[in-house]
Amino acid sequence: MQTLKSLEKETGGEQLYRPIITFAIDFHSKVRNSAFCLARGRSSRIRLLAPILQVPSARRYRASSIPRIFVPKSIMASGRDPEKGIVQEPEADVGGSRTESTYQPDASRPSSKNNENETGSIGYPDSAHEEVEAMDQGHIEDLARQQTTTEPIKAGPSNSPRTRNNSDSDPISRIPTKSSARSKLSRLTTRLTSRSRRAKLEPRPLPESDLAKGLVGWESQTDPEMPLNFPESKKWLLVGLLAGITFISPLASSMFAPGVTFADEEFGNKSLILSSLTVSIFVLGYVIGPLILAPLSEIYGRRYVLTGANIVFCLWQIGCALAPSLESLIGFRFLAGIGGSGCLTIGGGVIADLFHADRRGLATSLYSLGPLFGPVVGPIAGGFVAQRIGWRWVFWILLIASALITIGIEILNQETNPRVLMKRKVARLSKELNRTDLRSVYDPSGAPTSRFAVLRNGMIRPLKMLFLSPLVFILSLYMAVVYGLLYLLFTTITTVYTERYGWAPELCGLAYIGLGLGFFAGLIVVARISDVTVVRMTKANNGVFEPEMRLPACIFFACFIPISFFWYGWSIEGRVHWIVPIIGLIPFGFGMMGIFIPIQTYVIDSFPLFAASGIAALTVSRSLFGAFLPLAGPAMYESLGYGWGNSVLGFIALALIPAPLAIFKFGGRVRKRYPVRL
Repeated sequence: MQTLKSLEKETGGEQLYRPIITFAIDFHSKVRNSAFCLARGRSSRIRLLAPILQVPSARRYRASSIPRIFVPKSIMASGRDPEKGIVQEPEADVGGSRTESTYQPDASRPSSKNNENETGSIGYPDSAHEEVEAMDQGHIEDLARQQTTTEPIKAGPSNSPRTRNNSDSDPISRIPTKSSARSKLSRLTTRLTSRSRRAKLEPRPLPESDLAKGLVGWESQTDPEMPLNFPESKKWLLVGLLAGITFISPLASSMFAPGVTFADEEFGNKSLILSSLTVSIFVLGYVIGPLILAPLSEIYGRRYVLTGANIVFCLWQIGCALAPSLESLIGFRFLAGIGGSGCLTIGGGVIADLFHADRRGLATSLYSLGPLFGPVVGPIAGGFVAQRIGWRWVFWILLIASALITIGIEILNQETNPRVLMKRKVARLSKELNRTDLRSVYDPSGAPTSRFAVLRNGMIRPLKMLFLSPLVFILSLYMAVVYGLLYLLFTTITTVYTERYGWAPELCGLAYIGLGLGFFAGLIVVARISDVTVVRMTKANNGVFEPEMRLPACIFFACFIPISFFWYGWSIEGRVHWIVPIIGLIPFGFGMMGIFIPIQTYVIDSFPLFAASGIAALTVSRSLFGAFLPLAGPAMYESLGYGWGNSVLGFIALALIPAPLAIFKFGGRVRKRYPVRL
């Protein structure tokens, strides 16, 4: 506006120059926006136009936005350079520093995102400009480096500046500098963060206190005591610790598998059933533990129950390491599995407490690393440990790792269950205000108040979710079958690579690398698309979020499971090169990650206040299949062979693909028609 006013003053009116200048500004800004948008799409031709049309900031429309032919000579003589877009001020008296005056809006007129200024341009950039303006500084540096380069360092007394023509002849002078790399990195991070800022939903309002009605809630929407308002660093630190302990617990389920033969030799065991039971009994602990620990975390809080479960897990590792017989080892493994199930169930509740719906996808992806990567890494590490230093050291290593993470969680953890926090607040205010009529905003009307009724309700809640909610039952059954198929694969890999490919037992764990690569690739894709997809679908649904919006990814990823079984089975049957079956396991890991994470996030979104019980229902069902389905593997492969045996599993996985599709299409109506009273 000041530029246009100065033009009017210099030219003596607006009748002559104003229409031309306004048209030039609008036309130039539109061309510039198009150039930058296409430049971001890696168009090399339009990239050549971007430096020509470059101006230092998209927020300021100055004389630099006006072609030189439209600017009077009086303006050119005033010190403003349209090519650079800044005013060349005289050197300051103090320090001799040179300053740059930027555009300042007219204080007499309110600036608005939707109002136009006197130049006819928008006062603030539109959404297309938001990503461009943060990239401008990096483009300015690139332009400066293109116009002026320095001579490369070489031996001699001095280095003199070189012109651009001379520097072009020297390939060393065209090597990217650190500042160039920094500018590119800053532009990349700006684009990523700008996308993440846009991928947000309007959070649900928090229930606030109304002491006049006897309701105790949060003090405000930004109450720092509310876990949703915790600092981001604190949230992600806690998620990282949870991911660590959820990796150690499933790691313990399979890390002992390569050491079973050494334990059988020491204890003189000849029974194949007892040998298999020493491994699978740990997973049976996952069936019992969630039914107890998840309800307790929703009644008494996440922190103390999680720490107690982790301590139980650590103590029974000592028992396993010192076991005097095979029977005692089996019993200690079962008790360790009960303690190790705490992090698998309570962690889902912690994520529901800390994050809004549009952020849970990424957090659940990191948290889900453990249940999938742990069983894969376990045999690799366990084979070397059992072979080199003995099978008992498997449990000592698990003890050291789990104890360190447990100590870190206890030191840095804080209670996150909002119902428990509000219950403590009600007790405190009732004592301070001497009021017995206060109640929590989270307490439903008619909720049982006796301790026995609360415990009874909490203990049966996971079972009510599993058997009374059709959606949870179908999805838990689907996840359980896929999880059981994973453990069924575990029973074949060692046998295949020792008998058919002649590998040493400690090297057989390397065959699990294919699954690990698939898990890692699936994690990257799911973490990137989960929350973004939910935000887009919610906006398309008039801002109404539905938990079923998590499931479209399952439909895509489920197609990779049968492909992997056909590939893996027939490559073994044909005795092809050993790397072909390993590559065939990659689609299974990729597809399972895309099934595991969305289903867990769906349950968390469906029951945010009772997410731990929902995850417990999933854990119970999948642990049952993971413990017993592998027992059918040896007989099936003996009668059908690896080719047709894995083909049967592939056909089963193929038949299960419509399950997430049906829930995505009809789940909302079913959920509203058959609500579960918890």
